[in-house]
Amino acid sequence: MIKGSIVAIVTPMFPDGAVDWDSLSALVEWHISEGTDAIVAVGTTGESATLTVDEHIEVIRRVVKLAKKRVPVIAGTGANATAEAIELTQAGKDAGADAALLVTPYYNKPPQEGLYRHFKAVAEAVDIPIILYNVPGRTGCDLLPATVARLAQIRNIVGLKEAKGEIARIKELLALNLPRDFGIYSGDDATACESMLLGGHGDISVTANVAPRKMHEMCMAALAGDRAKAERLDGELQPLHKHLFVEPNPIPVKWALNEMNKIPAGLRLPLVPMDPVHQDLVRTALRTAGCL
Repeated sequence: MIKGSIVAIVTPMFPDGAVDWDSLSALVEWHISEGTDAIVAVGTTGESATLTVDEHIEVIRRVVKLAKKRVPVIAGTGANATAEAIELTQAGKDAGADAALLVTPYYNKPPQEGLYRHFKAVAEAVDIPIILYNVPGRTGCDLLPATVARLAQIRNIVGLKEAKGEIARIKELLALNLPRDFGIYSGDDATACESMLLGGHGDISVTANVAPRKMHEMCMAALAGDRAKAERLDGELQPLHKHLFVEPNPIPVKWALNEMNKIPAGLRLPLVPMDPVHQDLVRTALRTAGCL
């Protein structure tokens, strides 16, 4: 089972929107040297919605090659069409990814049976460990715990990234009779520390993009049950957890990485650069966490 701080890595871009492959390489090396425990390539934070299919697969391929098996690489391969999700997941496997992360189909708003059949179809079509991803605030549908329990019985569905942002939901999931090797990962940085202290297995994180070392240390403390240390570190990170979402993700985190001289300032429409009114908030959060 993958555990710890799992960065949902951004896809660096030049101001014209072209992918900056050199910056991506540097980011991967930095994360590994700073202790990041695994990398999600082309998750939704990686702007999967605006990359072409060829770019999407190439980012996965390059991150796998750069990681050199030093940390697991999880390929973001979700789509709102099941056939497309199968195609992307197969491409992720072919690129050498260790697992795939599939967001619930967005916009379609499928019922629970539709969600079950969607993920079951992908899992049966592609023999790769699959992590489900529930983020109802972005997709318009909520993968309920009862459906997670059904899906967890499928051999290669091995975990869930839960980003509803409610501790009550994490408690409900942890109370299910799930296989012992089924991972429950927070997808909400603000509640991730408490989620792990309750028994969760890690955090698929936006904050880890800018504070990889501290996020790793916080996750390790929480997983070890050291509440005092975990909460102390998380307290320093809380301003980032909050202000990296002052505008839709990944606008603020890409601005922050540019402020840290890690990447250029590129985004793709319909995303636009962060409003200057928010810059001092994010800059102060970076300083509080020791990133600047």
